[in-house]
Amino acid sequence: MSRIGKIPIAVPDGVTSEIVDHTIRITGPKGELSFTHAQGVTVTRQDQELLVTRASDAKRHMALHGLTRALVANMVQGVHLGFSKRLDLVGIGYTVEQKGTDLLLNLGFSHPIYFQAPPGIEFQVSNRNTSVAISGIDKQLVGQVAARIRALRKPEPYKGKGVRYSDEVVQRKAGKTVGGATA
Repeated sequence: MSRIGKIPIAVPDGVTSEIVDHTIRITGPKGELSFTHAQGVTVTRQDQELLVTRASDAKRHMALHGLTRALVANMVQGVHLGFSKRLDLVGIGYTVEQKGTDLLLNLGFSHPIYFQAPPGIEFQVSNRNTSVAISGIDKQLVGQVAARIRALRKPEPYKGKGVRYSDEVVQRKAGKTVGGATA
């Protein structure tokens, strides 16, 4: 049995869940998320907990068991507390500005990059204009937006310049060495 799948999901106060057929709708103080799970997996509510069970020990059902439980748990946490990722811009002249709900990034190119916020995502720029926090209720969307911004200028290994996650460690490489001819 899946170790992750058999753990019950605690539903905190202020969060409600509605299960209709294969669709789960979770509503909380930060918003509402819904998810349609696959056949062979069942989600039920008992008191203040959600339980995920599978129909059989088929390989597909075992794989979907833990996946479904993790996705539903992320939905509950998202509508209750939300998710956040922080990106740092490292490099001379690398800055970020908030224009309404969108971002204006200067990443060393000949032109600034305008990044529009998808629905459900909020940006918070630091006062130094070198870091941005991405927050929202959907964990997958927050991670995807952070990855798309990072992909605009990945950290390079020689000077470490680029956009990186705040907890990311960039492995640095040694540059070219000037060697003299030895006789």
